[in-house]
Amino acid sequence: MAEYLHTMVRITDPAKSRAFYEALGFTFSRDMDIVRNGELEATNYFFSLGEHENVLELTFNHDGRTYELGDAYGHIAISVDDLDDTLRNLKEQGIEPEREPYQVREGGSWLTFVRDPDQYRIELIGRSAG
Repeated sequence: MAEYLHTMVRITDPAKSRAFYEALGFTFSRDMDIVRNGELEATNYFFSLGEHENVLELTFNHDGRTYELGDAYGHIAISVDDLDDTLRNLKEQGIEPEREPYQVREGGSWLTFVRDPDQYRIELIGRSAG
């Protein structure tokens, strides 16, 4: 039987990424250094969400490399208790939604998209009225 473990995303600024994901409700769990041939190659930062432990792995490579956001990537969807409050917390970091929260269908959940510090799209879906 298969079990979902985590999603890994490469990042370029651990502090900014941590602040972003914590504002979404993730909880930092632990970090783990990757050492090869005696040199620090990367650090993995693990985050939990609710009762789900270590579901997000942010990987920072210490060699200064940059990344191109692939066009096959779509988004990560996160359900939040209070969409307006979450957007206020992100605004304090200078992060604005792509557009104001909206409903896909009448009576449906309110949602919007934001981009993390490395420009990955994150869909935010409110559990309460927007």
